[in-house]
Amino acid sequence: MLAAILLSFGVIFVAELGDKSQLMAMTFALRYRWWVVLGGITVATTLVHLVSVAVGHYLGVALPTAAISIVGGIAFLIFGLWTLRGDDLTDDEQNKAGRVTRSAFIAVASAFFLAELGDKTMLATITLATDNDWIGVWIGSTVGMVAADALAIIVGSVLGKHLPDGFIKIGAAVLFFVFGVWLLLEGIFPDSSAGIIGGGVVLAVSVLGALARMIWKRSRATDSDTHLVDDNRTPID
Repeated sequence: MLAAILLSFGVIFVAELGDKSQLMAMTFALRYRWWVVLGGITVATTLVHLVSVAVGHYLGVALPTAAISIVGGIAFLIFGLWTLRGDDLTDDEQNKAGRVTRSAFIAVASAFFLAELGDKTMLATITLATDNDWIGVWIGSTVGMVAADALAIIVGSVLGKHLPDGFIKIGAAVLFFVFGVWLLLEGIFPDSSAGIIGGGVVLAVSVLGALARMIWKRSRATDSDTHLVDDNRTPID
């Protein structure tokens, strides 16, 4: 069992490095408290990997990952719209703050649960469970994934303290849209690079749009300053 824990921890931790789940964790950490995000990820990971070891050890059947991926993609698009709209509840009011926390926890847990079903870490966990102690694989894979995503949460929390609220809001929404398109295309076109390409296109268009807006605002500011200078000049007789 100990060998299964150590093996699963190492495999899943390495598999998570650079995975979209880490980016998702960082995105959620930009918007919500770190302990809410970590708790949601832990619950979702525990459930997903329990399903994984059951599939690998007992059932030996494939899940409808394409349909699950499509549902996950739609969920992320909704999260993106929700982020853009903003929260009507404020942290100043104790009762409303509690509702915000519960909503965030449910959003994080459901998002990770849908995103991880059929992901490479789930497939790796299923594979490990076929030849190793399933309890050890369950514990090791869960801890490995939570540990890897905790690194991303730290990065997101630190960035969230140093970036403007408007930038965080729009940036998080864009990343949710990227993940949504990624998962949707993965479900519609399985075994292809359509998901990664689609997500990359959304990200590239968003970055180019942000740069174009920045240039436009600077040009307007420059024109405004020029007009002010011209208006303040004293006429020469």
